[in-house]
Amino acid sequence: MAHDEMGVPEALPRALECLRERLGAASLDRLWIFPPLRRGRREWGLIAVSAFQGGEERRSLVTVTYAAEHSGKDGVKVETSFRHEGEAPADRFPGLMKGVVQRGGEERGEPREVDVAGSAEKLDELLEEMGIAPTGVPGS
Repeated sequence: MAHDEMGVPEALPRALECLRERLGAASLDRLWIFPPLRRGRREWGLIAVSAFQGGEERRSLVTVTYAAEHSGKDGVKVETSFRHEGEAPADRFPGLMKGVVQRGGEERGEPREVDVAGSAEKLDELLEEMGIAPTGVPGS
């Protein structure tokens, strides 16, 4: 499936906004944003999240999946799903993401890794890059 098909350009930004609202920037260590699957006016995507757990060593792995559809009369519909996958030492996550890429096949491509480091400013920069206004709320 080609990655340059139309898809739903608003889908990833809306999924990231939902992530910001649900988990808050302060809990986010790193994000891996996988290239979406697109077919016509539909799109499916995955964001893997390394979330702080209070201690310095361990992180929670949360996956955010989204499905989006652009219909003429109803506009854009984006559904997100959050799932806690488990916990691991922070240094294990890059290897886990490589495994996801291998299982997904080379045609899916590499994820974009974003170091948030609990910074609302870094998350806001990513969201602004995608056309979403920052919250202006510290730690959001």
